[in-house]
Amino acid sequence: MPGDDVRGVFADLHCHSSASFDSLSRPKDLVRLARQRGLTHLAITDHERIEGALAARELAPQGLTVIVGEEVRSTDGDVIGLYLERTVPPGLSALETIAAIHEQGGLAGIPHPFDRFRVSGMARLSGQRLADVVAVVDYVETWNARVPAASVNERAAAFARDHGLPGVAVSDAHSLMEVGVACTRLAGPIDGPAELRAALPDATLVPGRASYLARALTPLAKLVQRTRGNGRIRPITSAR
Repeated sequence: MPGDDVRGVFADLHCHSSASFDSLSRPKDLVRLARQRGLTHLAITDHERIEGALAARELAPQGLTVIVGEEVRSTDGDVIGLYLERTVPPGLSALETIAAIHEQGGLAGIPHPFDRFRVSGMARLSGQRLADVVAVVDYVETWNARVPAASVNERAAAFARDHGLPGVAVSDAHSLMEVGVACTRLAGPIDGPAELRAALPDATLVPGRASYLARALTPLAKLVQRTRGNGRIRPITSAR
């Protein structure tokens, strides 16, 4: 994949580092592999934390932009926040979560909305609550490399089309082997949230699938994190 030049931007907008409870990927390894695999932009979106993303931003090699993000568990399901400088707390409604992201000047996305194997999806939203979220969210993950069946992504793509929302492809990487397995091609340059928001409607999806082995590593990562930290996440300084 080419770099951030006239040929475009290649962005993976959903990736986890060792700051997440379900990943062991060190920030320094994430940025190294992202650049090697041709990505120009990598959003690190750990669960309820941004320390890993901040560390990765400092360590990013030339040619790679790290977007500080967060995967936030709202009472209605997960919401992705991009371009954050402070964490958004879990436990708010989806609308409150999106508003908190926008207050920081960031973008809000809906990840894996119809993956019923993850209780964090928004499949249960309907009626006015769903309409209210659709009116303010910035994009939908229409290709998530980790969902168990293609029909889940197809449903997300149909949802985005029906509601006039941009779609993106993401790796949702929880292990190093998954970084960049799926990404989104955009017209560049993209230096901040305004440029990304403007580019999303014309995005081209570069789909890929996480291997069974990669998905199977998530339970192992959870076990290792708990063993090392008694259920707590290790300090990011030891994850570099």
